[in-house]
Amino acid sequence: MLHIKTLKELKESGYVSRSVKEELRENLIRELKNKNTVLEGIIGYEDTVIPDLQTAILSQHNILLLGLRGQAKTRIARLMINLLDEYVPYIEGSELFEDPLNPISWSGHHTLEIKGDTTPIAWLHRSDRYTEKLATPDVTVADLIGDVDPIKAATLKLTYSDERVIHFGLIPRAHRGIFVINELPDLQARIQVALFNILQEKDIQIRGFKLRLPLDIQFVFTANPEDYTNRGAIVTPLKDRIESQILTHYPKSIDVSRKITQQEARLSASQRSTIEADGLVKDLVEQIAFEARESEYIDKKSGVSARLTISAYENLISNAERRMLLNGESNTFVRISDFLGVIPAITGKIELVYEGELEGPGKVANILLGKAIKTLMLNYFPDPEKLKKAKAANPYADIINWFAVGNSISLVDDLSLEEYITALESVPGLRTVIKQFHKTLSKNQQILLMEFLLHGLSEFSLINKSFLDKGFSFNDMFNSLFNTEFEDDDEYNEDRDQF
Repeated sequence: MLHIKTLKELKESGYVSRSVKEELRENLIRELKNKNTVLEGIIGYEDTVIPDLQTAILSQHNILLLGLRGQAKTRIARLMINLLDEYVPYIEGSELFEDPLNPISWSGHHTLEIKGDTTPIAWLHRSDRYTEKLATPDVTVADLIGDVDPIKAATLKLTYSDERVIHFGLIPRAHRGIFVINELPDLQARIQVALFNILQEKDIQIRGFKLRLPLDIQFVFTANPEDYTNRGAIVTPLKDRIESQILTHYPKSIDVSRKITQQEARLSASQRSTIEADGLVKDLVEQIAFEARESEYIDKKSGVSARLTISAYENLISNAERRMLLNGESNTFVRISDFLGVIPAITGKIELVYEGELEGPGKVANILLGKAIKTLMLNYFPDPEKLKKAKAANPYADIINWFAVGNSISLVDDLSLEEYITALESVPGLRTVIKQFHKTLSKNQQILLMEFLLHGLSEFSLINKSFLDKGFSFNDMFNSLFNTEFEDDDEYNEDRDQF
């Protein structure tokens, strides 16, 4: 079709005009019949959001994607362009990329009237048929719809009511495409009102002059429920005109969350080839986000973006890489102590409630890491609390007794591999526990689990963990009493009685 250069050739080719909504619908039908993936790269929405979105497209609806931050709302909107035709014809030179068989402006009609079948035709790629605007309080009607250009009026000697003196805004220029407004509630109410007729009647008004432009646009809006109360709201008449509202959500399982992180994390080729990241540390990154979404220190209305785990994983790999470079090593694997490098990725992506503000973002981040370790430890080792209740033989006894006689170890994040292994091997019984419950692991995995077990035991208050500037120190809980104030000594003594 790209060889067609005139209106006459276009007519002879049998080309049939379709609205953008018809185009999306018919292309979606073809993709569904062929069992093709419609939204490539969207993970975790296969049974929820994607079916709702497909239904809305088949119904030729404008769409509101409603959900907390970091739930792929904008990404979904951007992927919708893949359902557009690869190329569509338009009147060459048209400001609004008008359909040669269905012009909407004075300019389009005039061009066809003068040139007829010789009207030159150009072709527009689907990537150029997507327009996106972030709603902010300073957005004006002129930005979105347009305004009168007094210089053009004076030059052409036309009145302000003439269509030819209008400078069109973003929405008219998105004619025959997809137009996305992100964070719709942030748009001032009077600006939202200006969208009413565009959605319903295809009319636009500029400085009191009513202009009938049958715009052909697929509207997609995104919004965060938090905005309804904190920063603004979608005015009811506008919400009523958006036919389908689709609710998005966070990943419902660690596996789904992990797939998203691994897909989106930006790692260099050298990082991928020289740094080993075990499934344990990958799951630990995801568990931090799950703990954050349930934490009493974090505002649940704000949510915890999927970008937290992506940034955290990137920092985790980079922290291991930094240690590898400092120690002159050619390769390494991620350690639990590397999670200190994840703290900056967490603190910038959580909104704290009053209790969290009292603790401070850094401490809250460490609390989340500790809770994540405690949760995942039960996937790898017996529950210390159940062992106590069952009065069973305690596999951790040698480890705890070693610390109880005054021994301690420090694991800082810049230890060489040899120093790291030596420190862990100095704890009697540590490797024995790993071999008892995990017999087929690689050497690196065994070493990683040895450190993980120490962190896990500290989360169950069986040994003490102290934070250093560049790592962690482990020692006896009793010795920590001299440096730490406990609110409930009876609870502490109860924990010690099991040994």
